[in-house]
Parts: sequence; structure tokens; C-alpha cells
Amino acid sequence: MNYLTAVLMGALQGVTEFLPISSSGHLALFQHFFGMEDIESQQMFFSVMLHFGTLISICIYYFHDVMDMIREFFLGLGSLAHRGGRESMPPARRLVLLIVVATLPLFAVLPVKDLVEQATGNVTFISVALLCTGCLLFFSDRMARGRKTERNASMSDALVVGMAQAVGTLPGISRSGMTISAGMLRGYDRPFAVRFSFLMSLPAVMGATLLELKDAIELGIDPAIIPYCVVGVVVAAVVGYFSIGLVNTLASKGKFGAFAWYCWAVGAASLVAGFLAK
Repeated sequence: MNYLTAVLMGALQGVTEFLPISSSGHLALFQHFFGMEDIESQQMFFSVMLHFGTLISICIYYFHDVMDMIREFFLGLGSLAHRGGRESMPPARRLVLLIVVATLPLFAVLPVKDLVEQATGNVTFISVALLCTGCLLFFSDRMARGRKTERNASMSDALVVGMAQAVGTLPGISRSGMTISAGMLRGYDRPFAVRFSFLMSLPAVMGATLLELKDAIELGIDPAIIPYCVVGVVVAAVVGYFSIGLVNTLASKGKFGAFAWYCWAVGAASLVAGFLAK
């Protein structure tokens, strides 16, 4: 590990976590083709910190939404305890409920977690998954523009987007691409589809980060890696912030499918390179 690697990995995490091109797939391909397969096993703490950096970028970009959701979460609990929750539900509180529902399908991934992790080392699987992601993105811009927001989206809408997020745990399948496209399919307003996708990732990424942090602590944390982690976190947070802005801009302009060509190119190139390396 060196500072250049920390910067590169942080930038890669910041870009691929939010752009619909699969962060897990890109990191796996990067580690495989550049001889860095041992990074995740030997320096898991560094990987955990990169995810923490992207969490920071979401919280900063959607700061007011996050604050409103935290406040309404506790106000909602108080309302249930004292008045039975029969009064009209504010939009921010409804958004919290939608995110809770959308998070539920992730529990179905837990029994097959080991299989998902094994797929991370399969270059052919990742390459094909990237090609499939490209197809999804290509057709996403051709979906009718919806008008649903947190005010009128149904719980079934959130559940469908949540199932898309569960599929997005596979390496090479973009989580943001799946969830944003699923939101568009269910009639979400495009800016809301992007906002909901990133906000609903907070509990998912935070939960995964805590689990990985536990594993990293058990394996032992080398104090020498701390400075590299700081650099990686800062780079991932800064790059991630601007990546969120880019996705919002392109989705609003109906150019979300532009990423399809990139996914096809990377998927095809890695597929060929993988076969040639055998």
C-alpha cells in the first residue's frame, strides 16, 4: 500500500459507488488485472474506510434530507407511542418508511452472502453482469417520465426498488443503476428516483460497513495503514460528492443511459482479457 494506491482506490470507489457502473465489479476487476487480489483480505479495514467515505458524501450532498429524516424518525416513534400515529404523515417521515420497506429485501441476501462473495473473484461473471447492466441502462432512458415522489409513492413501489437493490449486491450489477431504473419503472420522478436510490443506500451501506468493520477488527488493524485510510476516505468522499451531482444532472436530462456504452465496453474488454489470461 502507498499513497498513490490510496488515491486511486479512493477515486475508483467515489466514482463507481454512485455512477451506475458497479463499484464492486470495478474494484474486483482492478484488483484482479493489477495483481492486487490480496487487498481486501489483508487490508479489509482500508476497504471499510472507502465505503465510509462514500457514506460521508451522501450525508453532505443530501444533508437537509438526512437531518429531516432523523428528526421525523424520532417524532414518528413519539407519535406512535402517544397518539397511535393517526395524524397526517409528513413527507420526510413517509420517506423514512419507504426506505425501511425498501431495505427489507436485503435480508434475503444474507443466506447467500458467501455465494455473492465468491462471484467477486469470477471475472467472467462480473464481465457478463456489466454487459447486463449496460442493457438495463440503455432502456432506462426510454421509460416514461413519472411523477411519484415521497408524497405519493406506494409501499409496493419501495419494495420493488428494494428488490432491485438486493440484485445489485451482485458484482458487476450496478446498485444505483438497478434502483434508479426500478424507480423510473414504478413511475418515480427522475430526480426523486436518484435521491431515493442514494438515501436508501445509507442503512444498507452502513450495515455492511459495520459488519465488515467487525471482521476487520477480528483480523487485526495495522496502525501503519491509518494514513492511507485517511487519504482514501477524503478522496472517496470528494469524488463521490461530485459523482452524485453528475448522476442527478444526467438522469434529469434523460441521458442516464449514456453509461450503457461504458459498461458494454468494460464488460467486453474484461471478458476478452479474462479468456486471454487463461
